[in-house]
Amino acid sequence: SLSLVLVQVIKFSYNTHKRNTHKTQMNLSSPIIHFLMHFIFLVAFICPINSSKTSNHQKLNQTLQYEEEFNKLNKFAVKTIQSLKGDIVDCVLTHKQPAFDHPLLKGHKLWSPPKESKEHKQINSLRESIQSWSLSGEFCPEGTIPIRRTKKEEIKSWRTDIIQRRYHATAIVEGDGYTGAKANLNMWDPQVEKKDEFSAAKIWVISQSFAENIEAGWQVFPGKYGDNKARLFVYWTVDGYNQTGCYNLECPGFIQTNREIYLESAIDQTSVYDNDQCGLNLKIEQDTDSGNWWLGYGDGHILGYWPNNLFTELKGEAHLVQFGGEVLDINPSGYHTATSMGSGHFAEEGFGKAAFFSNNQVKVSSNIWIDPPEPKFSVDHPNCYNIKSGFSSE
Repeated sequence: SLSLVLVQVIKFSYNTHKRNTHKTQMNLSSPIIHFLMHFIFLVAFICPINSSKTSNHQKLNQTLQYEEEFNKLNKFAVKTIQSLKGDIVDCVLTHKQPAFDHPLLKGHKLWSPPKESKEHKQINSLRESIQSWSLSGEFCPEGTIPIRRTKKEEIKSWRTDIIQRRYHATAIVEGDGYTGAKANLNMWDPQVEKKDEFSAAKIWVISQSFAENIEAGWQVFPGKYGDNKARLFVYWTVDGYNQTGCYNLECPGFIQTNREIYLESAIDQTSVYDNDQCGLNLKIEQDTDSGNWWLGYGDGHILGYWPNNLFTELKGEAHLVQFGGEVLDINPSGYHTATSMGSGHFAEEGFGKAAFFSNNQVKVSSNIWIDPPEPKFSVDHPNCYNIKSGFSSE
């Protein structure tokens, strides 16, 4: 476009010169023409150089951004432990964890876990999945929490701007007055086609406007964690996944209180098709005194909480609870990803073959846990993923 403008300027100068001198030939020695020809020549070389400088500045800014984020994520460690699964675990002072970098959590004092609420005691024959990182006998000392050390390539690799599609197969419990959700999540290690795709099983607790959302579950996410292992994760957002929220402890928000288990940890035991089944008990529960949302796992253990300061609607009760699977598809060509959900087998195959959620319950405002009332089932892509209800005496 610039060259076209300059050509028009030359034509204008030439026509003006011709009218003034009544000559039929253009005088290439004219000072004006001479200057413009040199200007075009200079533009041809200067523009690429400036473009290159801009590109270099962008790369530098991106590198500095990653460097800053890397330093924020990896806090000063009181002690470092090498896990048996290859993770480096840093023991960070509890009050120095990333959560307290949030402006709304300045001066925040740690809360104690809520009192046990009344629950239906149900039989659970699943082998509980545990973490082996502490089997060596090493633990983080009192007053610290374990945080998996984030590598620089993990920050860069999974955050892409390519088109993403998300597919779900979920059981939905809708209505007012929910202050908790729990289930036993059947553990698998599904196939993930591309490193920046993931497969997850999780519990969602969602506000009435759908803007505020907290999640907990397991996921296989090679581009983020650097391997194909199923890992424990949490997530939160207050604007519908737009500008706020993040996974685990990657941004200020979720406060971890447990020193024996860490987020992003590889879950050791997964299920075998038509054989031994493994599960992970998870519970998200609001403390009615503080409004904080607590995450429990296993048999009564507490991992940490989302402070009520983060939320507006979820300061009160949740409007929606979901249980189910999610797949992230980033294939740019339009064909569907080969990434599996759950075990990679359809629900019709039944227990032990298809992945499942068991002992699903929701907590109502009267502080009582109940079975989900009239859950609805939703599937985004039924030819690839599906869901159905079932009953087992176990």
